[in-house]
Amino acid sequence: MASHTVTTVWKENMQFETDNPSGHKVLIDTSEENGGNNSGLGPKAMMLSALAGCSGLDVVSLFKKMRINIDDFKMEASGELTEEHPKYYHTVTLDYHFYGTNLNEEKIKKAVDLSIEKYCGVMEMFRKFADVKTAIYFHNK
Repeated sequence: MASHTVTTVWKENMQFETDNPSGHKVLIDTSEENGGNNSGLGPKAMMLSALAGCSGLDVVSLFKKMRINIDDFKMEASGELTEEHPKYYHTVTLDYHFYGTNLNEEKIKKAVDLSIEKYCGVMEMFRKFADVKTAIYFHNK
């Protein structure tokens, strides 16, 4: 069974440095209004980045297998936090934006659906605590 371990080290004030099993490092911090220096990624927002990154990796991999060509691709993830502590995302939206000429919308939708429904483990984790909504937008040139 696969597992991951990360090490997170306090640097100063409210700033931490965390690693990834690949060895890459990221700074975590909070806003100045919460006592930090705003010099790193916020933990909750980083979860949204993980969701988009996970699904994005799936989609790009599937595009290669399905021979889908696009000019550009971006995702916008947003989350609504609960009012009470501990605050967590109760609703999350992940929007997929595809740019290109003569986009094959059917194949692109199939690739996105496979990520959403089958491959993206982070998406499945989010479903355990949040209502996850997705939408696909095509921007044909």
